Amino acid sequence: MIPRILIVDDDNLVCISLKKVLIKLGYETDFCLDGGEIFTYIEQFKPDIILLDIYLTSHNGLDLLSELQKKNPEIPVIMITGYADVKIAVSAMKLGAFDFLLKPLDLDQLKIVIEKCVKHLSLAHEVEKLQSIISEEEIPRGFFGKSKVIQNTLSEVEKLAKSDDTTVLIEGESGTGKEVIAKYIHQMSPRKQNVFIPINCGSISKELAESELFGHEKGAFTGAADKIKLGKFEIADNGTILLDEIGELSLELQVKLLRVLQEKSFYRLGGEKLINVNVRVIAATNKNLEDEVKKGNFREDLFYRLNVAKIIIPPLRDRKEDIPLFAQSFVREFSHKFNKSVNRIDEEALNILNAGTWKGNVRELRNAIERAVLLIDEDTLKAKHISFVIKQPAYSLAAEKFELKIPGEGVQIDKVLRELFLKTLKLTGGNQQQAAKILGISRSKFRYRMEKLGIEVTKNIS
Repeated sequence: MIPRILIVDDDNLVCISLKKVLIKLGYETDFCLDGGEIFTYIEQFKPDIILLDIYLTSHNGLDLLSELQKKNPEIPVIMITGYADVKIAVSAMKLGAFDFLLKPLDLDQLKIVIEKCVKHLSLAHEVEKLQSIISEEEIPRGFFGKSKVIQNTLSEVEKLAKSDDTTVLIEGESGTGKEVIAKYIHQMSPRKQNVFIPINCGSISKELAESELFGHEKGAFTGAADKIKLGKFEIADNGTILLDEIGELSLELQVKLLRVLQEKSFYRLGGEKLINVNVRVIAATNKNLEDEVKKGNFREDLFYRLNVAKIIIPPLRDRKEDIPLFAQSFVREFSHKFNKSVNRIDEEALNILNAGTWKGNVRELRNAIERAVLLIDEDTLKAKHISFVIKQPAYSLAAEKFELKIPGEGVQIDKVLRELFLKTLKLTGGNQQQAAKILGISRSKFRYRMEKLGIEVTKNIS
């Protein structure tokens, strides 16, 4: 992002000259000749930095500075004046000015002050970002579900979290919530008051991965214009870093990561100063790293260094009793987001959700609920709204795969039909609408046959 600078000065020639200089230095620049219009310009131009003359024809620059500090305290203001008055300079700094420059402006000095200002902004944005991460609401235990399998997993997670620096490896399919589990570990650990920094190793290019993790110094590579760029490990000092999709790291970077884990120190890219850090590392992957080691895609020594404590997140299909809990939560979330009145899910819709394969796990379920809530104008999520999650091939009873064996002594037709209906209901997790669809009959006919065959209408068919 290119910083924007607003010049506020009633001397048109000064404004034009300054604008040319600042544009040449690479900044987006505009100017305001009337101090009374400064807030209109701020609203329209949205400057990152303001150059404000103290002596304006119709306004006092110090009064404007005071007002700016009240209305837009996030914008640093550099005061400029043609009069060398120490008292005025002191007053400006006390009011919150970032710096004070005298006319005629020394362009080298101006450049240095603006660069300091940009660096200050960059640091302020980084701090704001990190503070937002720290101040996130705590994740309650019930957020993960109530099934026995996930509660057992959480008990293990909570024991590991008590350690200050034990490396944890989280394995699980895509969408199971590995990042949320990592946040929960951080939240339950002695480091919870410090930062939690997640980084997806699969989303950064191989060329920039080292800089993202360990930072760089000016001139380290083409495009490295900043004097110093802090890497995620340096930012996470005294906190926790999550290396998500760790299996996507290049072998070259795996070597450097191993050293950081062992020695807790590194060099920025292009730097000569050794940086020491105290960071807890959590790694996550949807791959089997042992298999990746055998294939030569992952270093064995790094695997053993990461695999100090392993947590395996169970897929949603192994904890289907959590599906209604997640579904209701997502309905509330998206009903609020889209300003809808959806407040419940009926039984048939829940049956469809319970029968889903959910290869994308909780993330796929969340996306499905988002789509359904967005499209409906009722207060209840029904089967017809969520029918798109039914993947017909998963319930295929293709003729070429169907084989009916009749014993030599014969069999009653009702017994065959009853067995067929029971097996179909088992296949759909008790969902009558899906079962009727598989057998090619209407739901009313399906229910009629169930009554005739003495099959009770229950949620669970075993």
